[in-house]
Amino acid sequence: MSLAKMARRVGQVARDIGDTVRAAFRGKVTLVVSSEPVQRIQLSGLADEMLQDLEHLQEFGFTSCPPEGTEAVVIPLGGDTSHGVIVATEHGSFRIKNLKPGETAIYSNEGAKIVIKKGRIIEADCDVYKVNCKSYQVNASLGAEFDTPNLSATQQVTAAGQINGNGGMAIQGGSGTSFTGNVNMAGDLKTTGALTNNGKDVGSNHKHFETNGAQTGDVI
Repeated sequence: MSLAKMARRVGQVARDIGDTVRAAFRGKVTLVVSSEPVQRIQLSGLADEMLQDLEHLQEFGFTSCPPEGTEAVVIPLGGDTSHGVIVATEHGSFRIKNLKPGETAIYSNEGAKIVIKKGRIIEADCDVYKVNCKSYQVNASLGAEFDTPNLSATQQVTAAGQINGNGGMAIQGGSGTSFTGNVNMAGDLKTTGALTNNGKDVGSNHKHFETNGAQTGDVI
């Protein structure tokens, strides 16, 4: 057999093998099963072919459940479509656009997002932000600011430094209020209860002893 004829035969064999080995292709997600150890996806492929139970391989520590209509890239292992795995997904309708070089974002199809921006800024945007942990620590060397109409705690609040307020203070319930140290006040002090000093009544009903031993009348 001549070299030319052998080359033609080898070329034909290669083409025949290529016809049976499928290359990577694209499709659209129609259904996701996210309850199994490896996520499985139903995919609409070329010419409306429906592919079942394709494995969706994701990076360790990161996972998502792509919504219907998400585009996916499938790699048929060994060229066999039935052994295909999804290695990438994208949905242009929800992807955060106009990021600057080096910026990164996590987002959902409802618009919740975390964007790591230039300038070492991390911005979160959502309706409800929940943190579940045993201990929550924040180290803010310049300060922390809350722009909110109400900041509440279900248990004790302790401050190691001074507490400043500009809108007044209202305290109720518990076992009362106690102070240790000097109290400096500018303004009037009003109370509807007893006022004592070292166990003695100095309120509106207190009396004094006169030099003859008699008591004075009530405070006017």
